[in-house]
Amino acid sequence: MPALQRPHKAQRLRQAGLIAGLITMLVAPATRGELPVAMGSQLTATPGNPTSPVTEWRYTLRPGENLDTVARELLSEPHTLAQLMQYNGFQQSRDLSPGQSLRIPVNWLEKQPEPARAVTVSGPVQHIDGVNGKRRILTTDIQLRAGDEIRTGSGFTVVQLADGSLIRLGRDTHLVFNRLSRFGKTGMVDTRMRLDRGELDAEVETLVEDGSRFEVDTPSAVAAVRGTKFSLQANRQQTHLRVIEGRVAFGPAGRTVSVPAGYSGTAGEGTRSPVDIRRLPAAPAPGDLPATVHELPLPITWPAVASANGYQVDIFDADSGDWLSRETTHRPELNLGNLENGRYEIRLAAISHQGTPGMPVTKSLTVDQKALAAALDKPSPDAKLDDEMPSFSWSYQGNNELGRIELAESPDFSRLVATSEWAPDSNAIPSRALEPGEYYWRVVTKAGGTSQATSEPRKLMINGTLPPTRIINVNYVDSQVRIFWQQVNKADEYRLQLSEDPSFQRIIKEASVADTTAALRLIPGRRYFVRLKALSEGPINGRWGPGRELFVN
Repeated sequence: MPALQRPHKAQRLRQAGLIAGLITMLVAPATRGELPVAMGSQLTATPGNPTSPVTEWRYTLRPGENLDTVARELLSEPHTLAQLMQYNGFQQSRDLSPGQSLRIPVNWLEKQPEPARAVTVSGPVQHIDGVNGKRRILTTDIQLRAGDEIRTGSGFTVVQLADGSLIRLGRDTHLVFNRLSRFGKTGMVDTRMRLDRGELDAEVETLVEDGSRFEVDTPSAVAAVRGTKFSLQANRQQTHLRVIEGRVAFGPAGRTVSVPAGYSGTAGEGTRSPVDIRRLPAAPAPGDLPATVHELPLPITWPAVASANGYQVDIFDADSGDWLSRETTHRPELNLGNLENGRYEIRLAAISHQGTPGMPVTKSLTVDQKALAAALDKPSPDAKLDDEMPSFSWSYQGNNELGRIELAESPDFSRLVATSEWAPDSNAIPSRALEPGEYYWRVVTKAGGTSQATSEPRKLMINGTLPPTRIINVNYVDSQVRIFWQQVNKADEYRLQLSEDPSFQRIIKEASVADTTAALRLIPGRRYFVRLKALSEGPINGRWGPGRELFVN
């Protein structure tokens, strides 16, 4: 039989960073596939080449299945059923019955693209399409495929891989997805990415088979894992690794070492060996945080960690996994503030003198702030103001609150006519000038983004004059004239004057009209002049509009 796994292929596989210390034999139940031989750990002789290492996957035949079905669903081109039978030494397909297993080289398995997904995005983050190179703003639920790039700038993002693994990217990070694929229905994945610069924080699901692969390349190192929590910080000169759980094969390509949980590794320029390994600073021991807080800011303190050069505090949304913020402090204390209502994870770590964060401690915190109704200050109840842009002021009764004014023409506030912006200030002016008339105003306070409270309303009057009423059309029918004029907002009715002179010194008729039209019967051959002004209840005065000449032949 021809050699199906060439020696030079095996050499490339051995250089992938999956060292013998990280890979162990998996024994799976008879109802699923198993992969007893892994890269770099044991060698399985292939037919015709007894020394060539081959990564194999063992598949157990289920009732109702046959070799033809297995080959059609699992094998990639150009591999065939005949090759599979020859590899396993079967002469005919009936040589294998349900419950028996057959060996399949991993590189024969069909690979399918498995895109990742942006779970959350905070701040400006760029997505570069790997096919056409187009740049766009990364948004939640965008699918990320092999060849795509992410540049975070001043933002953060959380990416979920097809197997559920989470990748958090910090500020000023550039990540390229080199491979995102799955081996058919086997459950094995092949994930490879390149971290050119910045910070990557990963929670990698345990890889289901030894043929699975999860690797991150940087300019100075490679990190290969099988299921762990770790973080990488990379620049052009060095790469820093921090292992929180499990182990990571880390170092320059071909010279990786196994770094266990609780240790850091540094590779690149200036290191004394391929990988400088140091124990991470111990996790701080913060005092007991309350499970739920109703007021912010919340001061937290913890005992100083020996030899720590500072402390790093990361805040995550417990429901979405969103990386909300990062703060550093030189003192073992911090005030938590500006958090909306919700559930959070607070991750605290000491920073070594080399600048590497140590083992973290994570605390859960629920923020449930309650807004309180504000006390209104000015204007006073039933105030009468001449200013069309009056200033409103109030007093907050709670902490860490925002407020805004609302103005309406009715006490039920069914239709707002003006508001102000949400702000922590206790005074504001309306969003637009107020026309003369009667208004009701109140202050709405907000705490934690979800809790709101409303003050009692107050009435006020804006003094002033209504705009002049302008005649827009005149129709003549025999000796009758119909006049139409423009409606004035807040007018209850209109005053009409008919005069024999343009100065309206000789008034011959005056009447109040509720509509915006009126009919007049005039004497033919005589000239008249008409004008109108809007009227409103209260202290609001109307202004006469320009007169209009009337003449009936």
